[in-house]
Amino acid sequence: MNKQIPTFDSLMNPLLDALFALGGSGSIDEIYEKVLELKEIEEKISSVPHNSEKSNETEVAYRLAWARTYLKKYGFLENSSRGVWTLTKVAKEEKKVSPEVVVKKVRQADKLNAKKKNETTNTEHIDLYDSDSPEADGWREELYHVLTNEISADAFERLTQRLLRESGFVQVEVTGRTGDGGVDGKGIARIHGFMSFHIIFQCKKYQGSVSAGAIRDFRGAMAGRTEKGLFITTGRFTPAAIKEATRDGTPPIDLVDGEQLAEKLKEFELGIQTQMIEKVTIDKDWFKNL
Repeated sequence: MNKQIPTFDSLMNPLLDALFALGGSGSIDEIYEKVLELKEIEEKISSVPHNSEKSNETEVAYRLAWARTYLKKYGFLENSSRGVWTLTKVAKEEKKVSPEVVVKKVRQADKLNAKKKNETTNTEHIDLYDSDSPEADGWREELYHVLTNEISADAFERLTQRLLRESGFVQVEVTGRTGDGGVDGKGIARIHGFMSFHIIFQCKKYQGSVSAGAIRDFRGAMAGRTEKGLFITTGRFTPAAIKEATRDGTPPIDLVDGEQLAEKLKEFELGIQTQMIEKVTIDKDWFKNL
């Protein structure tokens, strides 16, 4: 068992191993879970938050993001706009890296690029690792702060209700009240306008990780009411919680963590506005061919 938080560079080869095990590509969550499994990282370590006031991210996830950033710059990884990471041809051929070499090469390239742009290199280093911020999304931190610190639990339930409606659910009701066993609401999910099934949901503001115990408690509240549950949180789910949600012989529970919640709110523009900057280019050849 790994009883210490691994450094970002020590996660590079486990990250590559995880992608090979996943068939060459995977989402951030899939990679995260596979790395925890391969590195045998204990739950008490994987649950340590990076910054509980600004982010729902764990320290391991944060360092894994840096590992992805370095490996991408080194030419071993590619990622799509939908957050799927893929091994490059060179990664498939070489399979392993020397973390020391990767760090040295990437930092040298960053300093050279900064020099070319006439930028001053920050000698104190950026955050932990002297490189560009991994998948920098300041809006996520701001959203996390708003959801966990600036709105009430009732408001978060109403936000969940609105999100489910925007996602195609009907008859969505917030029913959360004392003594309701942790159930915050119910609704009906429609599939392609023909099929439908009833769900009950729980939506909780968490500054940390949701444990397997919380999932079991929610499933207990589901008993005799529905065969499908939905658990939405601003935090993350521990690997044990994820396994518990899909345990054989029990009603399944779909999980939506803070990262997925942020993406959905952005997709439906619920409190989030995306501004596109217009770029105008002149096609000189077009004019010459007149």
